[in-house]
Amino acid sequence: MIPILLIALLSLVAQLILPWWSVALVAFAFCFGRPLSSGRAFLYSFIGVGIVWLVYALLQHLQSGGILTGRMSEVLKLPPNPVFLLLLTPVLGGLVAGFGGMAGYWVRKAIKP
Repeated sequence: MIPILLIALLSLVAQLILPWWSVALVAFAFCFGRPLSSGRAFLYSFIGVGIVWLVYALLQHLQSGGILTGRMSEVLKLPPNPVFLLLLTPVLGGLVAGFGGMAGYWVRKAIKP
């Protein structure tokens, strides 16, 4: 639970300053520094960033009254229901972070067997 919270907090702070893909850098650095298994590295990174992106997407949805998510659903050719977009957003962010975390683990294993 602690690694998930640390990845979530670090990625939240990093996204305030850096681009969206900084979540992969945060997950890479965190999983490189901590000896986890590759499955845990992926899972912790996926869940940590997925939670952050889900909360942010929900905040954006509520602040705009659903207008933003409705229009983005149209742009992405999704059904007009915002649930699809609100589920797709954390999955994409989680995948980026999960693969970044798993890469950090495997680079650590390659350097320090």
